Amino acid sequence: MLDTRTLWRGAAVAAGALIMAFAASSAANDILNDWDTAKAPPKPELKPVTVEASTTALLILDMMKQNCGARPRCVATVPNVKRLHDAARAAGVMVWYSLVGGAQATPADMIDPAFAARDGEWSRTGGPDKFLGSNLEEKLQARSVKTAIVCGTSFQGVGIGTGSGLAQRGYKVIIPIDCLSSEDPYMEQYAAWHLFKGGPAVVTGNTTLTRSTMVKF
Repeated sequence: MLDTRTLWRGAAVAAGALIMAFAASSAANDILNDWDTAKAPPKPELKPVTVEASTTALLILDMMKQNCGARPRCVATVPNVKRLHDAARAAGVMVWYSLVGGAQATPADMIDPAFAARDGEWSRTGGPDKFLGSNLEEKLQARSVKTAIVCGTSFQGVGIGTGSGLAQRGYKVIIPIDCLSSEDPYMEQYAAWHLFKGGPAVVTGNTTLTRSTMVKF
């Protein structure tokens, strides 16, 4: 008859083998092993948008010379942002900007002076959620804003961070995909997909993807 020590030793060996087998199985099915074979989701649906100018804000986030100017993909969005900016200004829409680059950043450091911020329209704020450490919420509430159009660079950060913050506060969020940019296309696609379908329901349910030419004031 086997003694207790032998039984425990056998049980430990069996348990160890089971753990190793489970670990090997898990490793074989992790996201890195599936990376090259994972299928990209279908393209998000774009919709035309008509907004009420008096209750809409246009947010232009982090579009500075030092970051946007170093990214060809951001520079390519500048004409689209300017066109949307000009239409928003003409309609009387609130415009607000986040400036990055340290305590000395000013509207003069923006990528294009043609859509630079005016007095009282901007805050210096780092991080992806532009509600933090800024006057954004105060400005939106003062104008009774219900809808926000979000443009900018480093969009995998500021687009998701600020877009989600807006949606969770009950704002309708409009994302013109030709006015967003990141360091590479994958980050842009990830950001757009997260806001369209991949994020929490409170975000995706309040977000519409469009193009700058499909926005009417």
